Amino acid sequence: MTMSLSAELWPDVQPDAARRLMLAGVESFAQRGYHATTTRDIATNAGMSPAALYVHFPSKAALLFAISRSGHEQALELVRTAAESADAPTRAMREIVERFVAWHARRHTIARVVQYELGALPEKEYRVVAELRRDIERIVHDLVVKGANAGVFTVSDPMTAARAVLSLGVDVARWYTDRSRKSPTALGREYGELALRMLGADPARSPS
Repeated sequence: MTMSLSAELWPDVQPDAARRLMLAGVESFAQRGYHATTTRDIATNAGMSPAALYVHFPSKAALLFAISRSGHEQALELVRTAAESADAPTRAMREIVERFVAWHARRHTIARVVQYELGALPEKEYRVVAELRRDIERIVHDLVVKGANAGVFTVSDPMTAARAVLSLGVDVARWYTDRSRKSPTALGREYGELALRMLGADPARSPS
């Protein structure tokens, strides 16, 4: 990732120096892990002095929170928009999975930090992010229930099924790299079919 990407990733964050620090934080946390990363590491990656970080973020934890909250807000909006894009449960689920997986592949470095450094957040900040995660789960859960009631999904526990569907996308961030053979879009399409099969639907008979 380059610094020019920061405005695209966080258009609402001002000033540019704060976005640069967020991008540097993502890169540092992804490379070293949150606990092994120092504020000096982050500031150096951003081309700033160590003291400059505290002008925009009161602590390393506050920087991680900003990155994590933004990532989850983006994921929530993506899932909500996909769920509302089609009336048929199978079509809507396919859209959710395709977009969710593609996002985690395309933004795999950020997604890895967002998804796998949650435990490093202070309790208050963790609760904020956890609520965003529950909102995402609720959308998928409600769609699973809708599909089950319509007879197109066969599941024993809708919440477990919803979490399993979301886990498909989350795990992509763990292994996907820029050298991966499949593009994020192609991977999303494949995972969309896998998710429908997991839910007991026939992808060949679902709207596409």
